[in-house]
Amino acid sequence: MIHFQAIRYKNILSTGNVFTEIPLNKVGTTLIVGENGAGKSTILDALAFALYGKPFRGINKPQLINSINQKDMLVEIGFRTGGNQYVIRRGVKPNIFEIYKNNELIPQNANVKDYQDYLEQSILKMNFKSFGQIVVLGSSTFVPFMQLPASHRREIIEDLLDIQIFSTMNLLLKEKLQRNKEEGLSIKYQIDLYDERIKSAKEHNEKIREMKSAQIKDIEAEVSDVENKIKEAETQVEALNVKYEAMMVSCSGLSKAEKNKKELLKILDSLGDKIKKLEKDIKFYEINDSCPTCLQEMNPEHKASHIKQIQEKISGTESSIPLVEKKLSKIQTEISNYLEIESAAETVYLEKSNLLAELKIHKSRLEKLTSDIDKLSSAMEESDFADLESFKEEHSKYSKEYSDLLEEKEIMTTSSNLLKDGGIKTQIIRQYVPIINKLINKYLAEMDFFVQFELDEQFKETLKSRFRDDFSYESFSEGEKMRIDLALLFTWRAVSKLRNSTSTNLLIMDEVFDGSLDVNGMEEFMKIIRSITGESNIFVISHKTDQLVDRFDDVLKFEKVKNFSRIAA
Repeated sequence: MIHFQAIRYKNILSTGNVFTEIPLNKVGTTLIVGENGAGKSTILDALAFALYGKPFRGINKPQLINSINQKDMLVEIGFRTGGNQYVIRRGVKPNIFEIYKNNELIPQNANVKDYQDYLEQSILKMNFKSFGQIVVLGSSTFVPFMQLPASHRREIIEDLLDIQIFSTMNLLLKEKLQRNKEEGLSIKYQIDLYDERIKSAKEHNEKIREMKSAQIKDIEAEVSDVENKIKEAETQVEALNVKYEAMMVSCSGLSKAEKNKKELLKILDSLGDKIKKLEKDIKFYEINDSCPTCLQEMNPEHKASHIKQIQEKISGTESSIPLVEKKLSKIQTEISNYLEIESAAETVYLEKSNLLAELKIHKSRLEKLTSDIDKLSSAMEESDFADLESFKEEHSKYSKEYSDLLEEKEIMTTSSNLLKDGGIKTQIIRQYVPIINKLINKYLAEMDFFVQFELDEQFKETLKSRFRDDFSYESFSEGEKMRIDLALLFTWRAVSKLRNSTSTNLLIMDEVFDGSLDVNGMEEFMKIIRSITGESNIFVISHKTDQLVDRFDDVLKFEKVKNFSRIAA
């Protein structure tokens, strides 16, 4: 329940720069009187402006500010609800909109609209339409429930029964369903996209495999050719090794022959030296007649005998030289043969070395080709699995999200059907319609207006007289219409109190019955408002001062002094 405590305002309409303060928690009835233009109805606009940021009557918001001061318009209202104390301050020039909860300012984190929505939905739990049917009724703007279209009637009832949350939930659910649909379309597009990517990847991979397979076949053919060349070269190298080894065996006696040659050359040299020495001895005897050492003369016969002996030695030595030279010639021929074999072996060795170098190149080429085949095979595997697997993972992820969205959509669709007008709300309304009808007819009877009034679940009315004649609302007089409107008003307040949804201690009525109720109707009306006073404070703004002043617990009189409205002392 909203328990309003007090309101004060300044510089609004004809009110000046001094606060006008009105307590709203005095239990009982209060009559507000005054001349036209004295500011009686300003409380309506101040209250509506404080709570909803707009005037209650049909004037523009800029017209609210006092036309003389033209600034510092401010309205403050205090109330309790849900165990918390609230104060709302709202003004123009400067613009002010502040909500205090238990003396602490609730921060305005978003824009003004969101701040206002928070006030209406979380604190007041009452929109402007319900406010105009339950709390404040002004003759200039009040549209009776019976004159509202069906959609607005339903909105009032839902607010009273505190089931507008289902409409809000349904709106939110529709937004979620729309987002679900948009997300579904987006995800379905991604699924189709990855279907196409997977198809393209498979086709691309197949082409890559065919191309790399052809490359591998070409390389394998080259590998086979290189392997044949390696086998041929290895066979030739093996043959050359055998030939080379045989040649090396054949010329193994070269070193011995060369040694023999050296010995024969030494023999020839020694024979030559010996002959030279012997010829020197002969020359000695030929040119000397005496001995150089002992200086004795040599016997000619003895000298001739020595010369002859020496000549015989020279002849014997010279006869040995051809034999040595013959042996030397034979050994030289043998060495030449060995050298020819050795030269041929070197040629074979060089040929083998060339083959080995060629073999190394072939083996290196074979290794490179084998590596190329491995790389191509790996590339084939990568082309088969890399992107394709990634695409499949993304496809699976989006498919799971799409499946979840479909499941969520099914749940939300079921929930939406429950939250529609024909769902949960209708079940709740169906329970309250008999209570509402009973209360309406109770209040009508208390005002001596004996008709049977029935609202159906679509909030269409049926009115029957005690003789069961059918009537419509428009067929009644203005006084009778007012009785119906008041009966509905009191019913809404009784239901709101029963539901504790938009229940409040405050009711303000601005000239709502001045011209419509007769004396009897007014008497019954006063009985009703006294019967519902309870914990309520009822304000009635009226011109009928003389007829009503003694019937109310309190009277507030407004007057205008020097163009500014105030409460008379």
